[in-house]
Amino acid sequence: MIEADDFLAGAKRQGIDFFTGVPCSFLTPLMNAVISDPGARYVGATSEGEAVAIAAGAWLAGRETVVMFQNSGLGNAVNPLTSLNHPFRIPTLVIATWRGEPGLADEPQHALMGEITAPLLDLVGTHRVGFPTSAGEIEPALAVAVTHMRATGQPVAMIQPKGAIASRSLDEMRPEPLPRVEVGDFGGAAPARRMDLLAAIRDIVPQSAGIVATTGHTGRELYTLQDHPGHLYCVGSMGGASAIGLGAALNTGRQIVVLDGDGAALMKLGNMATIGAQQPDNLTHVILDNERHLSTGGQATVSPGVDFAAIASACGYRFAARASGLEAGLAAVREALGAPGPRLLHLKVAAEQVAGLGRPGITPAEVARRFRTHLDESSAR
Repeated sequence: MIEADDFLAGAKRQGIDFFTGVPCSFLTPLMNAVISDPGARYVGATSEGEAVAIAAGAWLAGRETVVMFQNSGLGNAVNPLTSLNHPFRIPTLVIATWRGEPGLADEPQHALMGEITAPLLDLVGTHRVGFPTSAGEIEPALAVAVTHMRATGQPVAMIQPKGAIASRSLDEMRPEPLPRVEVGDFGGAAPARRMDLLAAIRDIVPQSAGIVATTGHTGRELYTLQDHPGHLYCVGSMGGASAIGLGAALNTGRQIVVLDGDGAALMKLGNMATIGAQQPDNLTHVILDNERHLSTGGQATVSPGVDFAAIASACGYRFAARASGLEAGLAAVREALGAPGPRLLHLKVAAEQVAGLGRPGITPAEVARRFRTHLDESSAR
């Protein structure tokens, strides 16, 4: 058994000081230590996949990270681990608890995952390092993990068994309820082409900003308009763009703009609650809503019945507005950028395919590293 504070101290000596995750009773001591330590940053996520994406954003802004969750949530993390961390070569230390460990009594819902936790991590290409069982093993285990992450650019996992960490109390202030802002309605005309709106937004947003474009045609349209070191084209991890943007915004002094889609935003609505709770004043979240999964054939989403701006207001965003049409959309963007964040813009766009749309001609790993360099060179810190 080890002490949570010893593990945290060892992680910080290895340069790891950003933590995110979803609670598990096995993780309670370590999470309590991280939350109670003013020298570490912890962001509670609404899902394990969201936590992986938040950590990716934090790494892109220069931090070394840990993602913590119960192994029952490993399935939620498989998508970003395989379609975000793997192609972009974004490392993070994954600590997954071992509920349902063979030979130990546990709840029936943990039995299967307990058997397949290690094989599943192996299957998704996540290298494993043994969880330390004594104080003297902490530093060597973390050093092995960090060395592998830096050499490969890939995540490393530790499976934490029951009782591995001694109890630790929690020192945490409960957040106060956030006020709801009035939703602005800029009205407007018929929805504009998304690509035309993207071109205009790119002209308004400072070149020093980081722009995270969701998977599908949004990123491809942005790339076709202009390739830039400050662009991150999410080729996978659908729904993760806003969480990536949050992780980046919390760790840079520059503006971060997330170009999201209605289908992607609906997939991870919990991201909006986390953004509202964390209150990054440099984050602008733009949902470009064409009411379609356009890049997969134009299947309808349920967004016609969803008021994203009202949801953002309820989640604690400090600016929320809706608009349709190029003129109204740009007016809303300009006003948002002049207000404190986080900001949400729900912009209706036309469900119109763009002929001859290009694809990024650089690898995701190159995109990630130049984006990280861009945020570092542009940072006001």
